Amino acid sequence: MSGPAEPAAGGGLTTPDWLRPMLRTLDSTQVTELSRFTPPVDGSGRHSAVLILFASPGTAAEADVLLIQRSATMRSHAGQVAFPGGATDPQDASPAATALREAAEEVGLRPETVDVLAELPALWLPPSGFVVTSVIGYWHSPHPIGVVDEAEVASVHRVRLSELLLPANRFTVWHPSGYSGPGFEVDGLFVWGFTAGLLDRLLRFAGWEQPWDSQRVRPLPD
Repeated sequence: MSGPAEPAAGGGLTTPDWLRPMLRTLDSTQVTELSRFTPPVDGSGRHSAVLILFASPGTAAEADVLLIQRSATMRSHAGQVAFPGGATDPQDASPAATALREAAEEVGLRPETVDVLAELPALWLPPSGFVVTSVIGYWHSPHPIGVVDEAEVASVHRVRLSELLLPANRFTVWHPSGYSGPGFEVDGLFVWGFTAGLLDRLLRFAGWEQPWDSQRVRPLPD
């Protein structure tokens, strides 16, 4: 675990009580507990960051996480559900800076409304060659957001954690390539791959996961 990140936005660092169990677990989390795809040892790969942004007016039961559906015309991961984020620019001072900048460009998120709480170890995305650092944020002052650039984002969603936790919304995704991993269907979204894998682990680490049938397998939609 990279440990707590320096706040990259204003507002004063806020850690709601319901997020503390997740953050405590992440303090000792190793990269292999998050994914079997670790960054190349030779340092190759294009660096990027995503923002895993939680918000709640009170408790975990009311909390949500920000997801986007990528445009179908994107060169990589087209049409997939993802966290806001993208490639690191030379002027970005940190993964948190990258994640917040990308979220501003994609959905109009105001960085000063977010407290950065932690960074996860970097993971490897073989299909696109990205080395991805996931940044955990708390949205202390939510405001209206939406699609900024239709070339990159098709839709924006604040998905309730209670919906992600429902066993009826969970299954194992199977891909003809041989890939299998956790999946969710919520808010009209089919969530799989990197995003679903991280959500699965974070919900488990927080102690919120409900028993679900991992033997219920669904193929990846066309």
